[in-house]
Amino acid sequence: MTSNTVYVGIVGSSWWADAMHLPALASHPAARTVAICGRNRDNAKQLADAWAIPQVYTDYSEMIERADLDAIVISTPNSTHYPIAMKAFDKDLHVLCEKPIALTYAQAREMAETARTKRLKTLVPFTYSFMPTARYLKELIDGGYLGKPYHLNMRYYTGFAREGDYRWRFDRKIAGSGVIGDLGSHFLYLAEWFYGEISAITCRLGHTVPRPPVDPAGEPYEVLDDSCMLTLEFDSGALGMIHCTALCYEDSPFGQTHHMEFHGSDGTLYSVIDWDKLQQVKGARVGEGMIRELPIPEHIWGAARRDTVHNTYRDVFRAEDFMIRAFINGILNNQELAPNFQHGARIQRLLSAAERSHETERRVAVESITD
Repeated sequence: MTSNTVYVGIVGSSWWADAMHLPALASHPAARTVAICGRNRDNAKQLADAWAIPQVYTDYSEMIERADLDAIVISTPNSTHYPIAMKAFDKDLHVLCEKPIALTYAQAREMAETARTKRLKTLVPFTYSFMPTARYLKELIDGGYLGKPYHLNMRYYTGFAREGDYRWRFDRKIAGSGVIGDLGSHFLYLAEWFYGEISAITCRLGHTVPRPPVDPAGEPYEVLDDSCMLTLEFDSGALGMIHCTALCYEDSPFGQTHHMEFHGSDGTLYSVIDWDKLQQVKGARVGEGMIRELPIPEHIWGAARRDTVHNTYRDVFRAEDFMIRAFINGILNNQELAPNFQHGARIQRLLSAAERSHETERRVAVESITD
């Protein structure tokens, strides 16, 4: 790394790398994406040509060894996160990795501890925590709007699992966890961000839509959940509910909706994002009358567009200093980052507690999860 440039390699040549990671890196004046790795060389080469990336690889180890990098972005299926990150840490590279960061809590904890010991910067894209509604809710809750928090109810509705086709996100050996990891990890992070640590979880997982019993190679696999319901107990005494499902018909441009409700001794907050044009926070404090809209302040909006949620989403991550742009800034300026691998390991522990609860049909204390 020179004094003002961070040289980045990206592992993964999917649409997500093209839509999220590469635009954000291209917009940062101090970031230079110099290498891309993908299993399909043609796909990787196509992205390399589109984004002026000079080096193309099909082996991440070769890229890490040869590309003269400062950092990597891991945008690959979950089963590959641990080996890629640990290889990068061996070369003292900073790492941004998609969630869930590993297949098990033991793996995630090792990743977090390795990064901490080597003083390397890490970041996990729990993207929804950076959206204006979430940041405004965080500001209100931290500022005492609710008083003592009593409970929360958070719902993530989308529909990508309605078709009964094979998808790696429902294959245990590749994904590690189903909808609970894919969607639930986002809201588990938000729940602790808003209310503090969760001490115990009760969970039921659903596998509703039938899927092929074998993968595209003809091998049998364990089919994972397409919906989940979680009951949370917080250290503070507050309670929570999270419902995540990929079985809903959500006719929005982004194919999903988010709904959040918070109640406490002094007030109530509601938030809805329809992923079309509505991104709204409402609330009322005791003695101040009925629920009313709480306009998101200018310092929260920043320079992001407000006409559609998708444009807000694009601007937050491509033009504002959040997520990947924050990752680059953290490397340049030696700043602490969040969510980092410590947070990623924490969420992995919560996911393990939830899955154990489903398997044993009982409440599970989070501290009982050690592997």
